Amino acid sequence: MAVVQLRNATEGRASFDAKRAAGKTSMESMRALKRRLSNVVYARMVEDQKRREAAGPGGHSGTTLQSSVTDLTPDIGSSDKPLPGPATSQPKPALPAVS
Repeated sequence: MAVVQLRNATEGRASFDAKRAAGKTSMESMRALKRRLSNVVYARMVEDQKRREAAGPGGHSGTTLQSSVTDLTPDIGSSDKPLPGPATSQPKPALPAVS
């Protein structure tokens, strides 16, 4: 992420340039940029977790366990149900040879 930030005119590039102008080495400036980016990613992860905890059991706010989204036993029609076993237990007869 840090390398991509340096390729373009971004906030990361401005931060890197400011560190360099303040007398930091290139490696020190890069380390500071990486730390800044990791702080941004961590803050986003914390926000996402808080949003997930605030959401209902279906993963979206407002859902309930009775919602169709969280139904544990879906309704299936008769065509979707498995058959009880094979239709016949007799093997098919061999076809006669065509001359």
